[in-house]
Amino acid sequence: MKKRYFIYLSYKGTAYHGWQIQPNGISVQEALSKALFTVLRHEIEIVGAGRTDTGVHAKLMVAHFDFDGELPKLTDFTAKLNSLLPHDIAISKIVEVRANAHARFDAISRKYEYHVVTHKNVFKNEYAARLNDNIDFGKMNQAAAMLKEYSDFTSFSKLHTDVKTNNCLITRAEWTEKDDEWIFTIEADRFLRNMVRAIVGTLLEVGRDKMTIEEFREVIESKNRCKAGTSVPAQGLYLVDIQYPEEIFQTPNRQMGF
Repeated sequence: MKKRYFIYLSYKGTAYHGWQIQPNGISVQEALSKALFTVLRHEIEIVGAGRTDTGVHAKLMVAHFDFDGELPKLTDFTAKLNSLLPHDIAISKIVEVRANAHARFDAISRKYEYHVVTHKNVFKNEYAARLNDNIDFGKMNQAAAMLKEYSDFTSFSKLHTDVKTNNCLITRAEWTEKDDEWIFTIEADRFLRNMVRAIVGTLLEVGRDKMTIEEFREVIESKNRCKAGTSVPAQGLYLVDIQYPEEIFQTPNRQMGF
């Protein structure tokens, strides 16, 4: 009998051409598929909760797969896969879900962080973007709060994508300081391609006094990607949480989060 499972994993995105299998470079999905094939001796289709771009990290990604047969004990199965995966990909758990549960379409919220440092830190070159300017994070927070007033984020979407709508419900968008980093946290029901990096790039225009807070509002309302700022580098972006309705799990599941 075919059963469906969710895989919870994390990865450092530096060495990968994003989540999705690509013809010209190694992806996280490809590495995971190879590990599953080695253990199960079957070609396994894996469906991720979304697509992270080249160089983007995930503290928590979720994917689903089906298997017709009995898996090893899930804790042992997880350990075996981890022993086969590269050092920069780690599975935290595998759980059984309902047969129609979908890692992408059943997600009710997703959360991203963007990390920046304002001084040279050689240990964070691959994990945060460095800002050389004097940045007004207070102004950026005022502008970020406006995002929750809108639903159409065409201005921050990659052009020529195949999505049916550019509407998203943003429930959190704020900058906070932690140790030597500033972290932008944004949470929504869904995100458009390149959306977070474009939002951060535009907020930085506000922080550098190259755009007023009211002009930031005008960018949103213009629904024009050309009006927004340049997308920030990939290495500062992390997918950090995905939440699902509890009823899709076959047994009570303590959902992970950061």
